[in-house]
Amino acid sequence: MHLSRRSALKAAAATGFSLASDLALPRFAAALASPAAPLRVVSHGNPIIPNLGACDPQVRVYDGHVYLYSTHDASPDSNNFVMHDWRVWHTTDLVHWELVSTLSPEQTYFGKPSSQCWATDAARRNGKYYLYFSMGPEDIGVVQGPTPAGPWHDPLGHALIPKGMLPTEARDPGILQEEDGTTYIVFGTMSYYIARLNPDMITLAETPRLIQVTHPEGPYGKGTTDDKPFLHRRDNKYYLSWGCYYAIGDSPYGPFDCKGSLIHADRLSPEFLDPTNRTGPHTPPPEWTPKDWLGYDRHGSFFQLHGQWYYICNDQALPGSSTFYRNSVLSYIRYRDNGEIDPVRINTIGVAQYDAMQPIPATDFFAITGGRVAERSDGSFHVRDLTAGSTLTYPRIRNLAQRRQLTLTGTVLAPVKVEVRRGTPTGPTLGSLSLTPGTAPSSHTVTLAHLRDIDDLCLVFNGGPAELFRLDSLAFS
Repeated sequence: MHLSRRSALKAAAATGFSLASDLALPRFAAALASPAAPLRVVSHGNPIIPNLGACDPQVRVYDGHVYLYSTHDASPDSNNFVMHDWRVWHTTDLVHWELVSTLSPEQTYFGKPSSQCWATDAARRNGKYYLYFSMGPEDIGVVQGPTPAGPWHDPLGHALIPKGMLPTEARDPGILQEEDGTTYIVFGTMSYYIARLNPDMITLAETPRLIQVTHPEGPYGKGTTDDKPFLHRRDNKYYLSWGCYYAIGDSPYGPFDCKGSLIHADRLSPEFLDPTNRTGPHTPPPEWTPKDWLGYDRHGSFFQLHGQWYYICNDQALPGSSTFYRNSVLSYIRYRDNGEIDPVRINTIGVAQYDAMQPIPATDFFAITGGRVAERSDGSFHVRDLTAGSTLTYPRIRNLAQRRQLTLTGTVLAPVKVEVRRGTPTGPTLGSLSLTPGTAPSSHTVTLAHLRDIDDLCLVFNGGPAELFRLDSLAFS
């Protein structure tokens, strides 16, 4: 029986780019790659892969390479959730994306076409890669391959977690892997279950356990969660999330205490508050309507790259998208001293690229060495523990042609020389500042030489062995 994703959810509750061909297209236009030309997308901010139906994003980082495991909304004209395959995208810089793999249901135990290729996740162990997928609301399967993009084969020939195994829908897998290789799978709708995987990654090592969530909340109101659970760990805290709602626990098995939503209206730029696409011809019927539209269908995941934390999730706000033809957006994540997550900022600038016409929070770096993001007493965030040899990298800053003066605002703690280099810590020097402790915080300006209109900047800190600088922001004039 064919079930729409929202119908299944309700039932459970009751219980901007360019292509490889260099074809110039509008930022929000859709395009298809020919067999001879791989599909490549250059992100111009959020959404990262506009209007190609890349949604339900699960990101894994392997040796500095980023893989986005996504579902694939089939058409902007769909009036239901129609997904015929799963896709794998690759990038190293969060800007240049390439479609590197497509998995069809015919390649799995299912053995035939389907329009319900639902959410996924992936993992690596012992030199092999595993892609876990939902076969609609019915089953969770797994395929294995020699690379993060396959080629894939089904090692079981049947579902890993079949329909009816537990009193929740067997779908929406999320993977948590500890540093020692211990791996868990979490899944379910409204009620979540977790089980440890065997080292073979294709069988369960234990009977799945129900996860307890205290004070649950989701887009449908208080007292209930949602679909698509995901688990990640930071330090000694475990984070169970469902879309943009999350809870914190001390063990992967829980219990978890819900902390609410990451997405607040005052942290989104106006473009992402426009309800037009949610009330257009392809909107869900009234009985599906959530209480929190901004938190509706935010399937996503958390990941870390080069010392920076990110959150990626579904979005339906910008032109060309709809409830059934979704995009993915990226944002930076900030963890408070008490372990809670600061609400995310979502705008069209996105991540790993910047606009010199707006101040840049120091914490929005692409890469860091020898420093860390920390909460200030007023609840804002800065980069601290910058010592001799520390670096901060901000690539792809645009609109620099008429803004050659860089102002750094922060607190100088000891004599420090800040070198502004192009691209890397050993790149050409564009300018430098020699600073001594004084009033905190303070601003310091340097005129940069040989600056391009779009340039990559790396700040290099030199001085004594103690903490030198706490950086709040960068601004150009």
